[in-house]
Amino acid sequence: MRRLNFHHLHYFWAVAKEGNLTRAAQALHVSQSALSTQIRALEDDLGHALFIRSGRSLLLTEAGRLVLDYAESIFALGSELQMTLQGAQRENQPLRIGAVATLSRNFQENLLRPFLGRAQVRITLESGSLDELLERLALHKLDVVLTNQAVSGDGQRAWHCRLLDRQRVCLVGPPRSGRQAFSLPADLQQARLIVPGRSSDIRSQFELYCNSHDLHPLICAEVDDMAMLRLLARDSGDMALLPAVVVQDELQAGVLELYAEIPQIAEQFFAVTLQRHFGLSIVEELLAGH
Repeated sequence: MRRLNFHHLHYFWAVAKEGNLTRAAQALHVSQSALSTQIRALEDDLGHALFIRSGRSLLLTEAGRLVLDYAESIFALGSELQMTLQGAQRENQPLRIGAVATLSRNFQENLLRPFLGRAQVRITLESGSLDELLERLALHKLDVVLTNQAVSGDGQRAWHCRLLDRQRVCLVGPPRSGRQAFSLPADLQQARLIVPGRSSDIRSQFELYCNSHDLHPLICAEVDDMAMLRLLARDSGDMALLPAVVVQDELQAGVLELYAEIPQIAEQFFAVTLQRHFGLSIVEELLAGH
């Protein structure tokens, strides 16, 4: 059996990711004819067609999807090797973190605080959707992904999901000086309330709580982004539903008051890493104690 030509495999991988021969050729800085020749050579070596043409796009055959799965693993492993060995030689150790866009900025800062100002560490923090960040993690372009949603591995990706923290969800609002202590659930009935968006697990848990107590608070705003939810909680004068860590500075300064914690409602924070042949000591330090 002939040895697999990894140069041809890389060209196939680039075309499969682009789904278009012209764009792939431009990205690889080769001519379309040269790229087509390399793909045909790989198909001849493997004995299977890898693409079928659909208009201007190229679609993977069943064999092509199988080859792409192997190519993803092969090039991800190569990227891991390169980044690990290059990182070991650098004076400044990189720490590349992805965080889902809805995650509390305060939680992220609290987690990173031991590394802030450390001369030997260079932090890169990216924001995006969970799927986007996991894709970058799989390609070893990130070292860890922070999320408020548990992630399970599958046949292709051996994710390691670690619970970092569990924050009780509470109701906060302007200081209630001189007023009677907040009473839950009675004072929640018909209250004006700012809540997370419907895609949030906090929102789902809260609606179950309201249904079980026959509560009908007035939702005056729903916000997916926790940073914006924090600003509205601080400036609107209305009550807000969120984890206390989101408004920790405002609570400490007395700008906001914690009215009540909602029983049985919490937000969980997870760190997702990819099982590696070489562990990263800086990531282990970041997640130590969790």
